Amino acid sequence: MIDVERARAETPGCEHVLHLNNAGSSLMPKPVLDAVVGHLELEARTGGYEAHEANEEAIDRFYGATAELIGARPSEIAFCSSATRAWDLAFYAFPFERGDRILTSVADYISNYIAYIQVAQRVGVEVVTVPNDESGQVSVEALRELVDERVKLIAVTHVPTNGGLVNPVAAIGSVARAAGIPYLVDACQSAGQLPLDVDAIGCDALSATGRKYLRGPRGTGFLYVRSGLLERLEPPLLDMRAADWVAPDRYELRPDGRRFEEWEQDCAAKAGLARAIDYALEWGVGEIWERVRGLGERLRTGLDGLEFVTTRDAGAERCGIVTFEVAGVDADDVKQRLARQSVNVTVSATSSAVIDSLERGLPDLVRASVHYFNTEDELDRACESVRIAARC
Repeated sequence: MIDVERARAETPGCEHVLHLNNAGSSLMPKPVLDAVVGHLELEARTGGYEAHEANEEAIDRFYGATAELIGARPSEIAFCSSATRAWDLAFYAFPFERGDRILTSVADYISNYIAYIQVAQRVGVEVVTVPNDESGQVSVEALRELVDERVKLIAVTHVPTNGGLVNPVAAIGSVARAAGIPYLVDACQSAGQLPLDVDAIGCDALSATGRKYLRGPRGTGFLYVRSGLLERLEPPLLDMRAADWVAPDRYELRPDGRRFEEWEQDCAAKAGLARAIDYALEWGVGEIWERVRGLGERLRTGLDGLEFVTTRDAGAERCGIVTFEVAGVDADDVKQRLARQSVNVTVSATSSAVIDSLERGLPDLVRASVHYFNTEDELDRACESVRIAARC
């Protein structure tokens, strides 16, 4: 069980706002804040290089903590400045050729689709969107039927940006493994919200951010690449962190996941992300998931009880992200009206998931996302705030 009182006591922001934007950027807990600020203060006192040497154990804890979080090895992990950059580094390392096919999901994220389109235009690959099943998640049967020798990558978003859907990534992984096709998972909004195990999922690469459900600082993320795939991928960008200059005309890539890193890093943020991951592990990601899923359903039920509100979350399994529209009120106006009541939400624009928005006829949606430190009373207050916002 989650000790909600303790969680809130360790979250300074709870005194100021009702924060339902955890899928955007969550509230940092005090231990994470202390790790970031403590390192910055050390840099100010002693110098950047010197602070790194003095605090190296806490900074490098990132690799072990991340590996524990997702069931990987520390050597398969890279620190990145965001989930998008992590995903890009993996995706652009694949040596696509004209005629290759990439299979992806209807609700994949805007940044991922932009990369697909760019590679399609540059190289001549074909991007194929796998249809959803009747519940709104990726159809595993349709995916299986699309697999052939032309498919060089399956890339799927675990939890999309525009709703509470949880895609069946493990079932997708079984198809990918059976066909011997590399499998890339965007776990940006699932890491820290629900348990992740790369072996159970069957993925070869996985990207995530620190600022969302892991409650870490902004400007942080990570990339996992399975060791068997790691040896076959050369990152699109290299520097002296990623490779050694061994002769005037030759370099050698690092043998581990850090070949995807750059030399200059935000050490304070890296230490903060390490502490954030350990903090999540201390609570137990399984326990976090049970509470977040339950709170999400409670909020969804409360909003469904308002006659002027329509929730728009698809999927056989749904998470702590709740999207909705208010009749006659623009999503951005709802957001601003809630902000005046000290309730934080965000807007999921149709441009963030164009194909899904077009297929389902979605407008811009209000997106609320709960975390384990939220209370049932807060969710009741949020529903009342939506009722007020609808009538302003």
